[in-house]
Amino acid sequence: MATLTTRRRKALPKSAFGLPGSRRYPMPDRTHAIAAKARATQQVKAGTLSKSSQAKINAKANSIIRRRK
Repeated sequence: MATLTTRRRKALPKSAFGLPGSRRYPMPDRTHAIAAKARATQQVKAGTLSKSSQAKINAKANSIIRRRK
């Protein structure tokens, strides 16, 4: 996975995040999209993320994973 530095993360557009309003779950590439899906699942199980937010993250990640093979 490519390292995502603070500078690079701040330079990403809102559209590169799974939750753009809070700029959480960055997905600049396929490996970050896969990781975002895994982290979202963990957060739902921990009770800190809603199922609807997880669905948004998964939809965004799936589009990136399919597009960038």
